[in-house]
Amino acid sequence: MKALVLTREYPPHVYGGAGVVVDELTRALSRRMAVEVRCFGERPPDAGEDGVAVHGYAPWGRLSAGADGPRFAPALETLSIALAMARDPVDADVAHAHTWYADMAGLWIRTLYRIPLIVTLHSMEPLRPWKADQLGTGYLLSSWIEKTAVEAADRVIAVSRQMREDILAHFSVDPAKVVVIHNGIDPERFRRTERRDALDRFGVRTPYVLFVGRVTDQKGIFHLLEAAKLLPAGVRVVLCASAPDTPEIEERLRRALPAHPNVVWINEMVPHDVVVQLYSHAAVFACPSVYEPFGLINLEAMACETPVVASAVGGILEVVVDGETGLLVPPARPEALAAALARVLDNPPLGRSMGRAGRQRVEERFSWARVAERTEQVYADAGAEFKRSSAGD
Repeated sequence: MKALVLTREYPPHVYGGAGVVVDELTRALSRRMAVEVRCFGERPPDAGEDGVAVHGYAPWGRLSAGADGPRFAPALETLSIALAMARDPVDADVAHAHTWYADMAGLWIRTLYRIPLIVTLHSMEPLRPWKADQLGTGYLLSSWIEKTAVEAADRVIAVSRQMREDILAHFSVDPAKVVVIHNGIDPERFRRTERRDALDRFGVRTPYVLFVGRVTDQKGIFHLLEAAKLLPAGVRVVLCASAPDTPEIEERLRRALPAHPNVVWINEMVPHDVVVQLYSHAAVFACPSVYEPFGLINLEAMACETPVVASAVGGILEVVVDGETGLLVPPARPEALAAALARVLDNPPLGRSMGRAGRQRVEERFSWARVAERTEQVYADAGAEFKRSSAGD
């Protein structure tokens, strides 16, 4: 079997959880089958490793988003890349699209090359209305692309049970075609370290609360700022946050920071070894998202033996065990968030116990080898069904 993976994000251009997932999943799948990746952004002819062939695509010049274009331009740019992906010859047995950015490429490839389409939803456009601030009326187009592809796909992979319920509520899709496969993590790459040179370089002093994520309302970053005011004296909040949804939200964060002297902002996508250091020495990791289909960052923190305080939303409920690997709080409630963070900060033995339990949960339940095995089975089931239905045409 050969899989064609379609994605916006792929190394070295990764800015969010979906890109991390695609990177790790393709590595794991390549140990079981041939894998080709088609992604956004030009790549050299020899791109790819671990047996994964990689081809990158740039937008058409006429449709390139650009700073002077309308807000919906990125949606049209996406379609130009999707057309180019579908134009190149396909010799795969299955197409697997990740996020709405790649969904239309997958649907066109399914139609033109007569192979089954798998769609993985890492988030859902109907549940992210703030995307209208980023795309303008392009949000209507991205929502249509996602809905059209999901309803035509041969299988839809949800990254949590809650997301599966959301898919069935918002799209007309056969429940038998919607499969839950949790994201995974490499526990060898994310492991507690005693190194702290990165902390010294950024001027980070312990104890601190850590946030890792994009600058977006979805991640609840401004709720964390409000909670920061209520934390015990001497506690810092480290925001390892970049890739803003819009210039406006980045400026909003920049304007807010002077009122929070205990907040340190690391405004960059830091290398892997640096983020592991940040996870490892944090007293507690905060994930205050208002919407989170899965929340891979929580697994990363848990793998580094760091207790987690997170919003009780979406897939987080399937990752963080309340009272065992961390604490769950209602979303958009800074006071409740601060109280939970303070509870862990004030009781270091509790934090260490939760950290050890988190590491054990990661090792037992969230390996990429297991994710790849289940994904391969989804491919096989979709392929067999596609052949049966095609024979009857």
